[in-house]
Amino acid sequence: MIIESRAPVRVDFAGAWTDVSYFAEPFGGATLNAAIKLYVTGTLQASEDGGTALGATQATAPPALSVAYGSELPAGSGLGTSATLNVVWLALARREEVTSHEDRMRIAALAYDIEKTLGIIGGKQDQYASAVGGINLFEFTAEGVTCHPVELSAERRQELERLLVLVYTGRSRLSSNIHRNVWGNFRAGQEGNIRALFSLRDSAYEARQALQEWDLEAFARIVTQQRHYMKRLDASTSNQQIEDLFALAEPHILGGKPCGAGGGGCLLFIAKSTAAKGKLTEALRGVDLGPLDVEFDFEGLVVTQK
Repeated sequence: MIIESRAPVRVDFAGAWTDVSYFAEPFGGATLNAAIKLYVTGTLQASEDGGTALGATQATAPPALSVAYGSELPAGSGLGTSATLNVVWLALARREEVTSHEDRMRIAALAYDIEKTLGIIGGKQDQYASAVGGINLFEFTAEGVTCHPVELSAERRQELERLLVLVYTGRSRLSSNIHRNVWGNFRAGQEGNIRALFSLRDSAYEARQALQEWDLEAFARIVTQQRHYMKRLDASTSNQQIEDLFALAEPHILGGKPCGAGGGGCLLFIAKSTAAKGKLTEALRGVDLGPLDVEFDFEGLVVTQK
């Protein structure tokens, strides 16, 4: 028996950080993100004739299991790769096909619980974006997580895809270190940090509205504001390389932001036009970076059995 699992990573447009329990449980958090066609995969293979377990005879040995994982992106990409791996692992452990939205939401919740048990500081948006797929506004409260799909026509989705550029800086970062800084500032009651978190949360709703009204300039402006809010959370969310790359891209883009917690990993840009996207691509290749096109994934977690 072979069970295969695949789940997409995500790009986040607005609201990052507010999905972390320190803020979400007392105040309510919200994020706007989209699953994209870059995947973490897993394969579980069970031998029918069994193997020789410790202390067992061949006749009584349980089936031998082998598990393998793969990813199209490095850890520390800012696209939620680590959380997506937990979603894939849990899907393999269940050994069942995923048949409903409720199944996907349940697996996402369990994936987050694993990280919490391990003492990993982080939020919930990555697990839910990976499991559910699509473009969604997620709300996070002490009572749970609610998913609100953003409805766009196929033509508008394709137009947005044509304008998006994703680039890996070549510099991974350990998001838990940035989280310690940000939440240390939060617990210390730093006014700039607290105001930034509320602005980030509110911006997720504003970005959804801009998308639904198909006001791409307003949407890009809100996405760009994320950079400034993140810097107010903590200076470690940016660095000189990130600032230089945004300066390089500025003539060609409507807006953009670092993905995830920032500090490295991937950057997301929204080009002014397809022609501007071509110029941006050339500029990035001129500094030895390979930009990627973005294509949305609407399947989310997929599990198959052979």
